[in-house]
Amino acid sequence: MDSASTVVLQALTQATSQDTAVLKPAEEQLRQWETQPGFYSVLLNIFNNHMLDVNVRWLAVLYFKNGIDRYWRRVAKFNHFWLSLCFASGNFSSSLFSQQIATQIAVLIAKVARLDCPRQWPELIPILLESVKGQDGLQQHRALLTFYHVTKTLASKRLAQDRRLFQDLASGIYSFACSLWSHHTDCFLQQIYARDEAAALSSLERTLLSLKVLRKLTVHGFQEPQQNMEVMVRTVPTFEKAAIFFCYASSLVSLLDFLEYHPCAFIPLIQRSLEFAVSYVFTPAGEGVTFERFIVQCMNLIKMIVKNDAYKPAKNIDDSKPESLEAHKIKTAFFTHPTLTEIGRRLVSHYFLLTEEELAMWEEDPESFGNSTSSDTWPCTEVLFLDIFHNYSQTLTPVLLDMVQNLQVYNAVGLAAYELFDNVDFDQWFKNQLLGELQVSHHRYKLIRRRVIWLIGQWISVKFKSDLRPLLYEVILSLMQDPDLVVRLLQTVFFFRFRTEQFLPYLESIFGLLFQLLQQVTECDTKMQVLHVISCVIERVNIQIRPYVGCLVQYLPLLWKQSEEHNMLRCAILTTLIHLVQGLGAESKNLYPFLLPVIQLSTDVSQPPHVYLLEDGLELWLVTLENSPAVTPELLRIFQNMSALLELSSENLRTCFQIINAYVYLSATEFLQNYAESLCRSFCDLLKDITNEGQVQVLKVVEIVLKVSPILGAHMFQPLLPAVFRGIMDGERYPVVMSTYLGIMGRVLLQNSSFFSSLLTQMALECGQEMDQLLGSVIEMWVDRMDNITQPERRKLSALALLSLLPSDNSVIQDKFCGIINILCMRRNKIEYYCVCSCMLMSHFEEPKLSDDEEPPTEQDKRKKLLALEDPVHSVSLQQFVYEKLKAQQALMGDQGFGVLMETVDTELVRQLQEFLQGL
Repeated sequence: MDSASTVVLQALTQATSQDTAVLKPAEEQLRQWETQPGFYSVLLNIFNNHMLDVNVRWLAVLYFKNGIDRYWRRVAKFNHFWLSLCFASGNFSSSLFSQQIATQIAVLIAKVARLDCPRQWPELIPILLESVKGQDGLQQHRALLTFYHVTKTLASKRLAQDRRLFQDLASGIYSFACSLWSHHTDCFLQQIYARDEAAALSSLERTLLSLKVLRKLTVHGFQEPQQNMEVMVRTVPTFEKAAIFFCYASSLVSLLDFLEYHPCAFIPLIQRSLEFAVSYVFTPAGEGVTFERFIVQCMNLIKMIVKNDAYKPAKNIDDSKPESLEAHKIKTAFFTHPTLTEIGRRLVSHYFLLTEEELAMWEEDPESFGNSTSSDTWPCTEVLFLDIFHNYSQTLTPVLLDMVQNLQVYNAVGLAAYELFDNVDFDQWFKNQLLGELQVSHHRYKLIRRRVIWLIGQWISVKFKSDLRPLLYEVILSLMQDPDLVVRLLQTVFFFRFRTEQFLPYLESIFGLLFQLLQQVTECDTKMQVLHVISCVIERVNIQIRPYVGCLVQYLPLLWKQSEEHNMLRCAILTTLIHLVQGLGAESKNLYPFLLPVIQLSTDVSQPPHVYLLEDGLELWLVTLENSPAVTPELLRIFQNMSALLELSSENLRTCFQIINAYVYLSATEFLQNYAESLCRSFCDLLKDITNEGQVQVLKVVEIVLKVSPILGAHMFQPLLPAVFRGIMDGERYPVVMSTYLGIMGRVLLQNSSFFSSLLTQMALECGQEMDQLLGSVIEMWVDRMDNITQPERRKLSALALLSLLPSDNSVIQDKFCGIINILCMRRNKIEYYCVCSCMLMSHFEEPKLSDDEEPPTEQDKRKKLLALEDPVHSVSLQQFVYEKLKAQQALMGDQGFGVLMETVDTELVRQLQEFLQGL
């Protein structure tokens, strides 16, 4: 071994050490060598050296493979040269190679093949094909292993050119691949019959690999397999062998892939597939089959055939494709009344039953049993039942109803609730039988109680009389105290669908029992389930939950601490807190010692948990602000998280803007003094690269700031306002954006006229225009784009803002007088209506009268109402304002001058104006 190999070998040996003091320097040294010439040749020699420690050789292979990912280039000197070493010399097939190392070598060869085969490496496939023909079993297995990984990798390429190359490859080797699989399958079956277990196991491994190759070629190697005679002729024998070789579930996986990707090509196989799958799953031929995965794949095969849209005729039969009609004909002939009856009965009476393992799990670990089932066939069986019942309901409904009368098949009736709506009188069934079964308290009857509870939960949203619900709540109260935890957990299905007025008499008792259940369960999934139910109850009853949440409020901090390593449980806690804050309203301030640190952590992007908690944390932050009676230093301090959140520019931006608005409504002065500068910088950055909708959202925040605090807000957001001014001057072409621009400028002009003057001066210098000239252009553009403003409040704001320029002796303003009057008369009837209606004019604050279905106003709703009392849009009569401004202008100019001014206005507009002012 040369010196370079010795040094690399020493580093690899140290890199396998458990001592980090030895491990870390070695890994750093190896990392530095990754780009050095000759490094990968040395690695090749090391992992080919069977005398070395297997862990060192394993690591050498991994570094080699990673090097291909990072540094492989077609000009590399060591390109392809080890292939002859791996196959021609037989090293790769040596028994001294561990299976793990052999697999890694196969993968790294496939990685190079993805880049270079077949153009730069045309000899790869021929060498692999020659190698898999060898007589040596181990060499053949290793060659097949590599052949599979190369085929899998090439099949995964999706560019059109690459797909064509793979299809050319598939057409050339497909016949050989089929023969290869058939040969190894025959060998396996012969060795099984001869009871040669060792040889059979070896053949089974080669059969598996050859089938995987065949699967990739069949599914991805032919654009329209049904037009290729060889594929269709070869596929049928493949399926025939699968019937014998049923324990090998990958055979079915191949068929499922073929069906998914090429449904039309699969049509000749429909009959055989259904016969095969149904015989093993729904007839005595399958009795004793214990391979659960095989049963699942058979059920999936039936399901995919039954529900495949390509096998259904069009609503207008004449519009159907011939292949769809052929497939439908095959299915119709197969799914006869006797066949469907047997499938339905066996699904219900055999596959819906709990297994011995599931019953044992119920006894030993009821909480885990309540969260999941131990069998993969459970959900698969239910899905198959639903699909078959949906497609053949006319045949199966009488069968199922007959079983209901004789066997009480609750699971099936629950699954098919929507299909059986018109055929089952569930209310009578509940009163006459199910209610009585729920009241049987014997321990052994818990299976029936569990299934009846689940059944009612399925039907309660489908068909269940309202006047029966109180009776159901009485039963729930009893069952919530059942000794069996699984039964208690199942009661939670009822709390997603209840009518509040009927539920309220039971609220205290049921909420207390739910809280007890939350404390009793230990698994995260179960706690999440119970918390979800508690959240639903709180959300539905809203403020009426207040007397009963004391225990929950005390428990949640402990649960939050215990769930530090379980972020999904913490998400459930956040959801519960959201509804709790909404229910408590202003009283939620008592939660702040726990609530605010939770919000702080959940919305801090520097903390790893934010990946899971951010969305719910933002929602909790928002509802906390909306329900806060007053700002606190701690609540204000959390806003330090906002700058980083705005930088993310994620789907949570809208919630972030709502949070900012909530702070403005809560305490504008204190908030702006602390954060307006950083917020303005964030907004400027956002507006550089954001959609029009995003721009509107940002600008709406600025508009609300100016609405709440016109003096301080204009000063704090001064850096943003020139861009708004330029947008108006340039005639922003997006109406919604222009409307927002005019809303912002209207607030400045109406409520902070001195700032507007300074802004006008600044922009005049920037544009090199006279102030009056610029003002005239702004008024002209404003009048021209009034139709962009669709919101009545903004239209009135614009009218008030432009009228606020009067009285004036400025010739430019007098020159635009006609345009200002025109604004008043554009859609005048709308403006007049909104001026006099209560939603626009407010004289005092009134507590709203709420119906039973309406939620009470939040603290923020109250703040908005109080703010509206000071807002000119809601406190000033436009009619009165117009009259006063015109009188003042007349007083300034005199009657004659004012008359001349009015002559500039169109006669029809004067008539409309007089009509508008009539009565003042």
